[in-house]
Formats: sequence, C-alpha cells, structure tokens
Amino acid sequence: MDISYNCENQKFNYRVCAMIIAENKILAMHDERSPYFYLPGGRVKMGETAEQAVVREVQEELGVTPKITRPLWLNQAFFTEDVDNLHYHELCIYFLVDISETTLLERGNVFTLTEGKHIHTFEWLEFDRLKDEYFYPLFLKKAIYDLPDEFTLRTELE
Repeated sequence: MDISYNCENQKFNYRVCAMIIAENKILAMHDERSPYFYLPGGRVKMGETAEQAVVREVQEELGVTPKITRPLWLNQAFFTEDVDNLHYHELCIYFLVDISETTLLERGNVFTLTEGKHIHTFEWLEFDRLKDEYFYPLFLKKAIYDLPDEFTLRTELE
C-alpha cells in the first residue's frame, strides 16, 4: 500500500525521486497524464524504506538497478497539482543515484518505456535547459548547480 491519502481536495504523499545525472544532464520523464517533466520515482509503500523505494521505482520505470550515491534533500512541498488540481502536502526524499554500471546511457537522448498501462517518455535534459522547461520540482532548476554534500531539509511553497 502506497503511503498516500486524500482528504477532501487535499492529498498527502510520501515519495522518493531518483536524480540520475550524466554529462551535465538530468534524466527527466513525462507520460500521457502529465504535460510537464518530472524525475523518476514514486510513492513509498508501507513497511518499505526510502532507499528500497527509490531502487524499486527505478527498476519499475527504467528496468535497471541503480546504486544509491547519497540522499540529497528531504523536501516538504506544498503545491496545487496542475493535472488533478488537488492541494498537495508532499514529503519527498531526493536521492543521487549511479547508473554507470547499467545500459541506461545506451538508450539515447530520448526513449520511451511502458510501465503497466502507462507510456513513459524519458529525456536527458541539459541543466541550462531546465529553466525554460515545464519541469517540477521548481527548486531543482537552480539547485541542480549546487548539490548538497549533506542531507538537507528544505521547504517548497508554490
């Protein structure tokens, strides 16, 4: 069971995101439901650690097993989602992950994979391109240039 619930027009999520970086590019994705780019990852399941969740989500979405380099942020985000118009309270742990021992880079700059009934389009976005893209989380458009050395708590109010 995912750690997520709705309460009237609000939603709580406990999520993880994988920051997959290579050659000053970050791997982002979108699908048929979301017009914007976002990072691979998803909800943590009850009884699952955040580390287990980020590895599982990358395996499910990309078909490769990453190695966790380190956690970067615990982001407390408060926002209204563009697709479902719900007010979110989201806790998300962002992990820097290593995919150098996988075949992920061989798939090209843009590639598509299917997960269940969803089609995910992945694209390697140059850091400088983020500022002009429809991309979430917003804070990453600047923070990508200065990743923390220690696990950092941050709050994002949109």
